[in-house]
Amino acid sequence: MFWGSFVSHPDICLRKLLRAMSAGDRRTARAISLALLLWSAVASGCAGTNYVSLRHAPQNPLSGPLKLLSFQGPRATARTEQLLRRYDLSKSDVEQRLARLQDEIAAEPQPEKLYAFAELAYIGGKRAEALRNEALALDLYGASVAHAYWYLLDPQLDRFRNPYDPQFRGACDLYNGSLEAAMRIVSRNGQLLPGHTYTIRTRNQLFKVAIVSRGRWHPEDFEQLKFVSDYEINGLTNRHHTYGLGVPLIAVRRGHESEDSAEQFYPSGLSFAATAFLRVTRPPGGRDTDHPVHCVLELHDPLVGRDILVDDRIVPLETDLSTPLAYFLDSPDLKESHNIATWALLRPESASRLKGLYMLEPYDPRKIPVLMVHGLWSSPVTWMEMFNDLRSFPKLRDQYQFWFYLYPTGQPFWISASQLRDDLAGVRRTIDPRNEQPALDQMVLVGHSMGGLVSKLQTLESGQDYWQILSDRPFDELQGDGETRDRLARTVFFHPNPSIRRVITIATPHRGSDFANDYTRWLGRKLITLPELMVGLTQDVTRDNPDLFKDTGFLTINTSIDSLAPDAPIFPVMMKSRRAAWTRYHNIVGLVPEKGIVGSLAAGSDGVVAFDSAHLDDADSEITVAAGHISIHRHPKSILEVRRILLEHRVEAIAEMSRQPVMAPAGYRQ
Repeated sequence: MFWGSFVSHPDICLRKLLRAMSAGDRRTARAISLALLLWSAVASGCAGTNYVSLRHAPQNPLSGPLKLLSFQGPRATARTEQLLRRYDLSKSDVEQRLARLQDEIAAEPQPEKLYAFAELAYIGGKRAEALRNEALALDLYGASVAHAYWYLLDPQLDRFRNPYDPQFRGACDLYNGSLEAAMRIVSRNGQLLPGHTYTIRTRNQLFKVAIVSRGRWHPEDFEQLKFVSDYEINGLTNRHHTYGLGVPLIAVRRGHESEDSAEQFYPSGLSFAATAFLRVTRPPGGRDTDHPVHCVLELHDPLVGRDILVDDRIVPLETDLSTPLAYFLDSPDLKESHNIATWALLRPESASRLKGLYMLEPYDPRKIPVLMVHGLWSSPVTWMEMFNDLRSFPKLRDQYQFWFYLYPTGQPFWISASQLRDDLAGVRRTIDPRNEQPALDQMVLVGHSMGGLVSKLQTLESGQDYWQILSDRPFDELQGDGETRDRLARTVFFHPNPSIRRVITIATPHRGSDFANDYTRWLGRKLITLPELMVGLTQDVTRDNPDLFKDTGFLTINTSIDSLAPDAPIFPVMMKSRRAAWTRYHNIVGLVPEKGIVGSLAAGSDGVVAFDSAHLDDADSEITVAAGHISIHRHPKSILEVRRILLEHRVEAIAEMSRQPVMAPAGYRQ
């Protein structure tokens, strides 16, 4: 068989490629290039991307100022040393220094005393931890975080506090660093989860700390907490981190039965961002160990809010959205979807278990869904660069929730469109059975490559046009069992989804792609194996209706590559189909710069889709991006264009939704 010789002798294809290039046969050269790419991926398998790696040591902004990694061990800063000299404490040990400073703070609270106490307690905690005295270390870290908190937030010190003093940021780092260090110790004892309460006793105070969750995740959603500072991002271009108070965390989610109707749409192995903030409810002063200082360790969802209110002032949280996302992309559960891209192409039936819609954050009835639909030989992972960047814009994450659709890309795209139609209806029935949530009626679809065709078909009126590709006779004359007739009817008869307000297509072959030519289509048929049920139904319906169909080619198209051929009869019909009056269309087209061998082969295209096919005359907006087909949706210009469209849609959607009440579903928590 040819495929066997192709795998054994790719050099033959390379020679054919060079001959086609020298002869100016661009179409053949493109086809052979795609075949070589396909062979390369299948032969080598899907190389997994490592999105995060463990650091040798946790990232810590205190490492430099306090010489944490020096051979001599941590040391106080020059300003703290100056204060110690002022109170004749230069030669005292840690316990004596802290006891004396506590007396001075009780007598006359001042920011510089609180800062020195927090710094010295943190250094003492580090030394105690090095000596494996975790109990003492926890006490000292607790004292440090409390005094840093009072330095930053005690209203009695407002007239002394200077936010322009570098020591102010140092106090922020001490608060965050000592809180993280204390949390690490508690975490090792398995108590760092919502619903737990623990006690820290220092020399002069008793601290009672309760852990609670704030935001849309429920306490039972937390299986494990990990520290962002332990990880370095490798697989995402940008790390979106904001500065303030708190410890950024990776929360590994536990799947469970709950009242949340969206539970089935959360992928296994999901992790999400959280920020830990310790709220200390009583300021220092005195040695009343019988009345403990009550504290609350709050686990905040940075997607809900970037700021919190403390003593009538707004306090920004330290957040990291990208590292938890990268950690999730490295999870064993998601690795399966990395590999599913190839098998969903070559063996579509293998993706049936994972097919469907996924949410990476809690469903929020107040936010507009943006559904991202991948293209041929791909999976939702392909959207992570765009998702990571779009979610970093506060106005977008406040108004939108991002969903992802996974489907078998080896089957004809109109089959996938029919399945998405059913899945969207199923999602609506599940999360909003009474149609009471207007945000769901402002949905935006973003489709890359073939995913753009799948998305566009959600917004067209079929009429009789798609059935007439097959037959001029009425559908009622079709012979077959109920299941066969129903499957075919759902494919050729459909209405536009009333909830979809915009469709953004990126590098989409609106008129087919020259890559789907005789060579690659033949190769695709050799490689792609459709489910037996799908093939069997096609054979049965053509056998049982020998005189009904004027052209069975559309019905018997075997693969997605066949379905993308420029001569596929569906494309003229799609271009002329009546669009939903309520839907607006936006288009992004790729053009590879005409440089070098790749540029000469791909001139006037993105390397896969020609400009003439990707271009739309009647789109509400269209831009071109100097990028190839595989990378265009990760290009900054494309991401900014999607951002622009979403911001534009946001204004219109808010105005429309303000005229309708919104109902929160059962199990939803603010």
